[in-house]
Amino acid sequence: MTSLEVSEETEDSGPGGYAAARLLLLHEKERSGPPRRAALARLTDDWLAALFAAAAPPRGVALVAVGGYGRAELSPRSDLDLLLLHDGSADKAAIAALADRLWYPVWDLGLALDHSVRTAAEARSTAAEDLKVHLGLLDARPVAGDHGLVAALRTTVLADWRNQAPKRLPELHALCRERAERMGELQFLLEPDLKEARGGLRDAQALRAVAASWLADAPREGLDGARRRLLDARDALHLTTGRATDRLALQEQDAVAAELGLLDADTLLREVYEAARTISYATDVTWREVNRVLKARSARPRLRALLGGRGGAGRTATGKPPVERTPLAEGVVEMDGEVVLALSARPERDPVLPLRAAAAAAQSALPISLHAVRRLAATATPLPVPWPAEAREELVTLLGAGEATVPVWEALEAEGIITRLLPDWERVRCRPQRNPVHTWTVDRHLVETAVRAASLTRRVGRPDLLLVAALLHDIGKGWPGDHSVAGETIARDLATRIGFDRTDVATLATAVRHHLLLVETATRRDLDDPATVRAVATAVGSVGTLELLHALTEADALATGPAAWSAWRASLVADLVKRVAGVLAGEAPPDPEAAAPSAEQERLAVEALRTGEPVLALHTEPVVAEPEEPEPVGVELVIALPDQPGVLPAVAGVLALHRLTVRAADLRAVELPLDLGAGSGPVLVLDWRVAAEYGSLPEAARLRADLVRALDGSLDIPARLAEREAAYPRRRGLTAPPPRVTVAAADSRLATVIEVRAQDAPGLLHRIGRALEGAAVRVRSAHVSTLGANAVDTLYVTRPDGSLLPDEEAIDLARALESALR
Repeated sequence: MTSLEVSEETEDSGPGGYAAARLLLLHEKERSGPPRRAALARLTDDWLAALFAAAAPPRGVALVAVGGYGRAELSPRSDLDLLLLHDGSADKAAIAALADRLWYPVWDLGLALDHSVRTAAEARSTAAEDLKVHLGLLDARPVAGDHGLVAALRTTVLADWRNQAPKRLPELHALCRERAERMGELQFLLEPDLKEARGGLRDAQALRAVAASWLADAPREGLDGARRRLLDARDALHLTTGRATDRLALQEQDAVAAELGLLDADTLLREVYEAARTISYATDVTWREVNRVLKARSARPRLRALLGGRGGAGRTATGKPPVERTPLAEGVVEMDGEVVLALSARPERDPVLPLRAAAAAAQSALPISLHAVRRLAATATPLPVPWPAEAREELVTLLGAGEATVPVWEALEAEGIITRLLPDWERVRCRPQRNPVHTWTVDRHLVETAVRAASLTRRVGRPDLLLVAALLHDIGKGWPGDHSVAGETIARDLATRIGFDRTDVATLATAVRHHLLLVETATRRDLDDPATVRAVATAVGSVGTLELLHALTEADALATGPAAWSAWRASLVADLVKRVAGVLAGEAPPDPEAAAPSAEQERLAVEALRTGEPVLALHTEPVVAEPEEPEPVGVELVIALPDQPGVLPAVAGVLALHRLTVRAADLRAVELPLDLGAGSGPVLVLDWRVAAEYGSLPEAARLRADLVRALDGSLDIPARLAEREAAYPRRRGLTAPPPRVTVAAADSRLATVIEVRAQDAPGLLHRIGRALEGAAVRVRSAHVSTLGANAVDTLYVTRPDGSLLPDEEAIDLARALESALR
């Protein structure tokens, strides 16, 4: 029970026992949603009316509910928006005393209050200056006192709103856009603000205001239900948290779902997203109509002047200017800045018309009109299966339009056309993705991937397959198990439905099955290992499929979010593709055992063996993936030192202390030729790719000095890293899943492959290195991949003699490493 609830039970609640009755109402399980909100408003009305009457108010005074309270939409922790309205005839001291007798009991109960005291003229003047005040007054409702005074104010305020609509509606539109940019889109946020985010309750209120202007109206279908779902979610959020919050935080979602009687947090998010999508779509349509009407109004005086009065040349028989229609495709025209159906169009006889109209709209970068979409949804004949070639071509044209595809796709989806064309789409529609790396829901991510792929079509021989693969690559996320495996089957069925031939269907199925293959292999496997390259070549099968996967990999990552793609990842994937293409062309991958150390590595090794101490070279010039790509992928750090225990954890720890992120690490023992005169014994050469977390790179001399101290034990790296971690505690409420360590099936003849998945943290590779040193295994190479808060570190390990670990020994190592990281 919250402190507010305790106070409500124990304090004198005033007339009618308001506090106790309110508490009882909020915990009635039988009454929720609109009935509870309306009952709470009535209960509050009665209490305030009793306070008003007990204060013996003078004549010409009224207590008015505005905003959400005026709409009788009180959530458990909603503010009370109140206006004390008077006609100016009463003494100011009496009005002030009345206000005190109303406001203080509200504050005493701990309720939030937004209050004002004004005459009707003052209220009207304030509304003219403050758009938010004007919006609140549109919902003004009398609670007590002079109802006629309130009715007169409402009439005046509404008249002002309608008369000033050409000025006020653009202000409201700008306010909505600014809020959307600041708060994001509700339908894609993992922790959305139910009120302020785009598609939330503020936008629903704005649509009511537009309707009150009589200038335009929102599409009503589903809008009231969407508002109700968001209000219900807010009620549950207030009840479960005991706070006046509109932010649906991750840690609250399970409790909110349970309060609403929903299966789980994902079901809750999906309902919230669907509601937000309905409001967002209605918002887009409404503001488009508002802008069209305002533009037409502003053009009329100029048109009259040009035509010389009524009935001039260029007018129709009705006296209105002719409507210009520009043909775009068969049965599709542009009219007044929108794509509409031609007068001769017959959707009931033309099953391809929905895709043709959508493709024409996207290619022209025009919105498709609400009336046209609804007519197509209501009357268009279903496509035969498999689709005719024209339908398949129009789908590819729609997907290839780039950014313009998104609003057209959303219009089709809002009216159910997409799920009619692609039935499996229903499972991914509005499906949340709880990995914070993802910007979009699953369905929007698929469309965004097609948008990104549209800019890469010049790189592949079959642009149509790239675009369709982009649209379908995550289609399996609506099913249990590995989404790539499930998606392969679904993609095969959908590709057959769309009308691709058997060969193309197989290619699309392969692309969906292996859409993560390149990036996961490039960032988590040793590309110098011939087994790595051969495995990818076997899975891909042909150069054409390889180039398709290469482009799909980039499009997918770019559409995921800013953390999913970088010049570093791009360079690794490009390197892998080049090696796989060579194998597919019949070339044998080079044998890494036969590769000699570079001249620099040999020089550093000689110096390390001669001095018996670490020697390093830090190349401060960043390496870039492509000449035109300005983003650095890291710098090269080469370290040579006589082979000894503890090298990997020492180096990884020193780099972590200097805030250097490790991208990749290659470790090899080098036997120097005797004729170099450098003594004898193996030298360990480490070739690392590192990047500064922020700021500039440290000096090489400081790195070397700290490495010497770490190796001789005078630098306590674990203690230093623990101090740093304690200084930056993790966010409350976020619990990272436990680490998972597995033996990867890599078929490598060079080493046993261990894969570590864990929460990314400073010094993670240092901790891994310490655990491996304790297990007496040798690390041949390490490949570090970080995506958001998750790290996937792949280590190629051997026994001290260079042999692979037996299966049981490898499994035991994985278990020990997992235990050490907990």
